Amino acid sequence: MRTKALLLSAALLAAGLTTSTAQTVYSVNAVGYVNLTLPIGYSMIANPLNTTNNTLNALLTDVPPATQVLKWNGSGFDVSTFAFGSWDQNFTLNPGEGAFINLGAAHTLTFVGEVMQGSLTNSIPAGYSIRGSQVPQSGGVTTVLGLSQLASPSQILIWTGSSYNLHTLVFGSWDPTEPQINVGQSFFVNSETAVQWTRTFSVN
Repeated sequence: MRTKALLLSAALLAAGLTTSTAQTVYSVNAVGYVNLTLPIGYSMIANPLNTTNNTLNALLTDVPPATQVLKWNGSGFDVSTFAFGSWDQNFTLNPGEGAFINLGAAHTLTFVGEVMQGSLTNSIPAGYSIRGSQVPQSGGVTTVLGLSQLASPSQILIWTGSSYNLHTLVFGSWDPTEPQINVGQSFFVNSETAVQWTRTFSVN
């Protein structure tokens, strides 16, 4: 899975006056796009950018006919199929959520939206769930992406296209190696307990 990302920082300026001094307040929103180049067959994806409408019919509008998205519900998969220009089940795919996509041909998905910033929380239940980074960042799941709240012996399973690479947390260290996550990639988490994946992120 190849990824190309472009982030454009847009500064929005608001000016406010107090009784004694003029005060200028700056708010910076980073917007842009992420291209995910995916092979034929199954891939695990995550939405790396936030929009006002994070549903399949808003996010994934140009996929090949008969493409499927499979979203884990805790015990199995809910399946949505793209046909006649729309999805028959209009799932959400919010930043931090993940799913499988099944493509009949290699295809590039384009996500457009805003980078989530500030104090971020991604709820991870006990047992199996599919999660991804809430921001378009790649690297070690703990050292870079900040998932340090899992308890031993939780597991992360990375889809390879035909099977899973298994990483197990043992006394605070990953065996055999720390999972490396790409922008727009999701993964299975088998968490020992329910936890909150919390981190603070800024593009500055």
